[in-house]
This record gives sequence, structure tokens and C-alpha cells, in this order.
Amino acid sequence: MPRRALDNPLVLTVLGLLLENPAHPYQLLAELRSRSDHHAAAVNRGSLYNTVTALTEAGWAAAQGRQRSGNRPERTVYALTRAGHDELVRRLDSRIRNPDREFSRFLGAVSHLGALGPDGAAEALTERAHRLRERTDADETRLTEALAAGVPRLHIIEAEYAIRLARAETEWLDAVVEDIRTGALTWPTAASPAPAAPPL
Repeated sequence: MPRRALDNPLVLTVLGLLLENPAHPYQLLAELRSRSDHHAAAVNRGSLYNTVTALTEAGWAAAQGRQRSGNRPERTVYALTRAGHDELVRRLDSRIRNPDREFSRFLGAVSHLGALGPDGAAEALTERAHRLRERTDADETRLTEALAAGVPRLHIIEAEYAIRLARAETEWLDAVVEDIRTGALTWPTAASPAPAAPPL
């Protein structure tokens, strides 16, 4: 298995899930999809099985036994090894300490906001803010319900973080739309090209 397979962002997530409980890959896939809209869209069975294979070959996970459910074929259950636990801790510590510049699709799109023109930009940003606000309200309701049901805050603290990020983005979207409408954010004329943006 190429070393780059261990650089897949999914590695950290799978190590974390195996820390919680030994599982077979199908269980891991189902758990990922139930926890995250991002994983539901981005993770497929092939990439997950490749990740589990890479973890096993690296000595970070090991087959613990086989499990059968109903008429389904037996599946191999994997558990985190001591080396896997150490690697998880190392990666978590590094990821939390170091604020990487993570390039999102929205960041890529908003860097070309000028192409929409003032009216198109204001309309698109307003719709994004509306959709984001609705989604965040629903996420906050689910988080409140989970906490009320006794789920420890530490176990779902990533949901709290995601909600805070979404609230901050919504505030920024509202502010930019207001700046467009008041003229505080101006569009260059066709005869005056925009200067190059400073690197991020």
C-alpha cells in the first residue's frame, strides 16, 4: 500500500472510530455517514476499505475476529492496536495545535465573487446565508436534544464547533450583503482591472 494512502484525511477519522469500538468496514461506513453530511457525500465503500487495508498494513489496526449478521456474509472486525492509538494521538495533537489553511469550495468560489456583479453577488450570498441559517438552526436543535438526552458534551464537541463556524459565516455573509447594498463594497469598472490579491 503506497505511503500516500496513510495521508488520506479519512485515516484520522477511522482511527478515531476504532478507538471507540472495534468494527468491520461496513459498520465504519454506516457510522461515518450517520455522523456527517460531508462523509455521506465524500466517502465510498472502496475508499474506506482501502483505508482499513492501509491501517492494517501499517500495524495501526488488526483483525480481531469475524462477525455474521443474519444471512449476510461474515465480515472481519478490526480493532485499534497500540501503535494505532499512538498514531491517533500524534495526529490529533498536531491537527489541533496547527491551524492549517483549509481550502473549501466556497472559498474558491467567493474569490471570484466579482464575476456575479453586485446584484447577482448580493442575491447569491443572501440565499447562502438563508440556507446556512436554516441548517444551523436544525443542527443546534439536534445538539440541544443530544445534550438533554445525556450525551456527554465532549463526545459531540465537534458539532458545537461546526455550529459556531456556521454562525460566524452567516454573520459575515450578512455583513458583505449589506456592504454591497450600501455601496461600501464596490465593483471595478471594465476599464480598471482589479489589482492582484495578496496571497493567503
